[in-house]
Amino acid sequence: MTVPIFPTINASLNLLAGILLFCGWIAIKRGNKTVHQRFMVAALLSSTLFLICYVTYHSMLHGVVTKYPGLGIKRFFYFTVLLTHTPLAMLIIPFIIMAVRYALRGEFVKHTRITRWLLPVWMYVSVTGVIIYVMLYIVR
Repeated sequence: MTVPIFPTINASLNLLAGILLFCGWIAIKRGNKTVHQRFMVAALLSSTLFLICYVTYHSMLHGVVTKYPGLGIKRFFYFTVLLTHTPLAMLIIPFIIMAVRYALRGEFVKHTRITRWLLPVWMYVSVTGVIIYVMLYIVR
């Protein structure tokens, strides 16, 4: 079985973003704002690269729709994950921009208010992106 390179890159960038988000969360819980900032900037870059690769792959190389080949419970699970992952992935983009803007302005109360719910949702999107990849290309 041959796996196209772009989906592998996309899954890797999602996985990296999730790891960086977790590390950034740990850093801020330990009170290390500088390390937190570096991890979060890296997570933002990873997610931005993911978005560029994803849009390039689906708009220029593959097409918009990827058909899931599995049947039964696997198919049900795949679409359940996909139907939660996709709208949340679109929804978080403006909130990520707001969180970054508040952090850059030093408005940390507003930044924290958004990131309390944004972090778990962004993490969910990153992890489910990897799960979708595994279901499409590894476990059918």
